[in-house]
Amino acid sequence: MHLRRLRAANHRSAGLGHALVAVPLALIALVTVVDILAPPEVHLGPFLVAAPALTASFAGPRTTAVIGAVAVLAQATVAAVRTSLTDLNHTFQIISLVLISVFVTLFAHLREVHEKELIQLRSVAEAAQQVVLRPLRERIGPLRVACVYLAAEAEAQIGGDLYAAARTARGTRLIIGDVRGKGLEAVGDAALVLGAFRAAAHQEAGLPGLVAYLEGAVAPDPDGAGVPGIDIGGDRGEGFVTAAVLDIPDQDPVIHLVNCGHPPPLLLRGGQVSALEVSHPAPPLGLAALVESRVAPEAFAFAPGDIVLLYTDGVLEARDEKGVFYPLPERLATWPALGPQELLDRLRADLTAHAAGGILGDDAAMVAIQRLPSAVESSSRRVGER
Repeated sequence: MHLRRLRAANHRSAGLGHALVAVPLALIALVTVVDILAPPEVHLGPFLVAAPALTASFAGPRTTAVIGAVAVLAQATVAAVRTSLTDLNHTFQIISLVLISVFVTLFAHLREVHEKELIQLRSVAEAAQQVVLRPLRERIGPLRVACVYLAAEAEAQIGGDLYAAARTARGTRLIIGDVRGKGLEAVGDAALVLGAFRAAAHQEAGLPGLVAYLEGAVAPDPDGAGVPGIDIGGDRGEGFVTAAVLDIPDQDPVIHLVNCGHPPPLLLRGGQVSALEVSHPAPPLGLAALVESRVAPEAFAFAPGDIVLLYTDGVLEARDEKGVFYPLPERLATWPALGPQELLDRLRADLTAHAAGGILGDDAAMVAIQRLPSAVESSSRRVGER
């Protein structure tokens, strides 16, 4: 999607560039006419170099070369009308104009090559995002789900924030996390966590076992061997991942939650917003060996119609021009009841408007989950209404 928008923007820029060609052409015509009509001691030929230089700022090398050739032809016309082509002053002006046109054409070529490389890199980044951070399905069992990822840098498409969902025999498991650090190392750690979650979510019977598996994947290997078949490079000795791991049964209206140093999920119910604070949070993934803790999931009511919002700290750390952090719970409490996708659309627009200059200080990931009435509940309700 990002790549399609980028290509559409490039097409619009190309159309605008073709329209802007009229500006250097008009400049050439104006300078030529005025130079011909000017007194003999007045020479406006040097102003013609502005035409190819201006063209190189928005057009490609071919258009720049054409405008340069037109400027040289105009300078030769002025020389022929006013004196002659062999006049020393006009000869030097023509030679200078030819050299400058060649240089700016070369610069336009180099800029075009750089833009093509950038587009290719962005396409690779988008493909990597689709592989590492797969979009969540809109409907997972009795849940309606929506997700959004906001990059702090407009040029970036992937980062260290992560989320995933896995369908099991008894329900749905989800994870949202935030890798410490940025850059390719953070992306590698995020891919490692997501791969471990997808591999173990169907195998581990309980959340403690799943979290232990994730911890084993993230924790630094004393032998430096890492996970077989995965090489993310860099020094991972100081890396860790905050995460919230959820297990949502299909039949029971509850959420089982293990929070590993992550911002608490928010429960939206009847216009009220409450944080799902666990009594005994686990340490971030990768730090369990440094802190004595017991991983024990805690249960929270999650009835049909309720929405749980998962998010990373990039949402809370967005600041406005005065340095005020984004008041997420307060904003959610003022909005009417919305579905998951409508909620995230509203939240994304409000968060961007709050952030100074519309730029987030850190990547932000959000997942909204709504429990729908089960088939049994819907059938019982219809029978009761009869």
